[in-house]
Amino acid sequence: CSFRTKLAAALARCRIKHGALSIEYILPEAIRKQEQRASALPLCVWINTFKISPQDVFRDLEKKGFTRVKSVSDFDRYTYCMDQHCHDVLFFPSSLKDELLNLDLFADCKLLLQDKSRSLAVHSAQALLNTDDDIIVAHVGSHLTIAHMSALTIHIVSRIFVCGVKSSAKAAELRTLFSHMGCENIQLLHEDFTEIGPRDPRLQKAKVILLLPQCSGLGVGNPVDFILTEHRDAGLLRDLFQGSVSEDKLSNLAERQLNELMHAMKFNKVQAIVYCTCSIYPEENELVVKKALESGVKGSKVQPYRLIPPFFSTCSNSESSEVFFKIEPSEISSGCFLAILAREKDSSESVSVKDTLARAAAKGLLDNIVVRKPKGGVKKQKGTQRRCNIPGSCTELKTAEFLRHQAVSKVKAEGSMFKTVSNAQQKNVTRPKSCVQLKKSTDPVSDTALPKGPQHTPRLSPVGQACDRPALAGKARAEQERVALKPAEIVLPPVMAPSVRWHGSKPRLP
Repeated sequence: CSFRTKLAAALARCRIKHGALSIEYILPEAIRKQEQRASALPLCVWINTFKISPQDVFRDLEKKGFTRVKSVSDFDRYTYCMDQHCHDVLFFPSSLKDELLNLDLFADCKLLLQDKSRSLAVHSAQALLNTDDDIIVAHVGSHLTIAHMSALTIHIVSRIFVCGVKSSAKAAELRTLFSHMGCENIQLLHEDFTEIGPRDPRLQKAKVILLLPQCSGLGVGNPVDFILTEHRDAGLLRDLFQGSVSEDKLSNLAERQLNELMHAMKFNKVQAIVYCTCSIYPEENELVVKKALESGVKGSKVQPYRLIPPFFSTCSNSESSEVFFKIEPSEISSGCFLAILAREKDSSESVSVKDTLARAAAKGLLDNIVVRKPKGGVKKQKGTQRRCNIPGSCTELKTAEFLRHQAVSKVKAEGSMFKTVSNAQQKNVTRPKSCVQLKKSTDPVSDTALPKGPQHTPRLSPVGQACDRPALAGKARAEQERVALKPAEIVLPPVMAPSVRWHGSKPRLP
């Protein structure tokens, strides 16, 4: 209490000295304007799909009187909207912050408040992963970023390796937070990212690196809160109060960012790197990426890196060039920079069908695939439906349904081809009555004129068997509905008419 009293007294003396009406007026004018803009920014939250599905969130908000609108410009008190880039991110009016934090959805960690730049980064990394691929998070940063990454990757059986957890107390704190949020696929590493070798046996299945380096953070709406929650360099607070970052500080940040990006490029097994900052300076953004690519670092006996376009579509407040994704700070959004580096494709490298479908499902290309309901009881159907309401949780079901749909289409096509061939062959075979037509004689042959032999049931000739095939067509079609037929080529014998010789006016059969 004595320290608080001394601090309050010091602030009071400083306020009187500068003639400030309140403590806020002690801050530079640029910082005050930035604070005002930050207080008016829409609240960005993401859905923790470990605990609740988006559909349940929408129903819960509707019961509480919230109305869903198309965009931020349509906000009117108790309203919210979906983000244009991330399917699990919502926006709320800033005036509802206190009321939202008191809702059960926030108290139970079902909705989590975080800057949008982190959601863009984790969604970019998740879109690059295949089944069983691991990911490296180069910095601890906020535990919310790691938890969001975990929620997006749990359905593809990925592990998340988080670097830089130095103390056991910090590790225990993070494990408690992750357990409370439902995360189970996170592994903590005490080494810094630059201290880990590219051939570390623990990271041989890692295919993507998420690099969120320390930056000036001037692109976010509230830089002070960002530095504290992301556990960034507190020395930046002095520069922020001055309204800008000094050249020496900016140069040191850019050099550190370049070293980390070049170190990430040395991992032979890694196929892609997501680089994201909240800076407005090109020295920390485009220039760092270009210098890293020009350095020629790529690892041993692997393909070099190149920039690939972002996975997000452009919107009114974003600038998406061919290789970079940028959002400039505005009245409705914070600013950020994002770049994706991927290794050039090897012409001899082949991607499995399973990985291709998994990546397509991650990008939402299989959302139109409807998973067939199981034939079990009602409880089983409800459980399946609830799991599929979670984005990405039914990726394997969608993949299996897609493959089943392709197999059924192939069987139907083959059955149709078989039916066409059979019909064509049946048309070429006619009944015996039409095959052999004898002229009626005025003196027909009597039964006594024909040679007698043992009486027995006559066997059908190949021609007769062919003529009786239409009678069995119905049965064959019934069996075809139950058994998937394979295409087969049927060769029927040629139609041979009995030979007839004429002696005089009476026919004589051999």
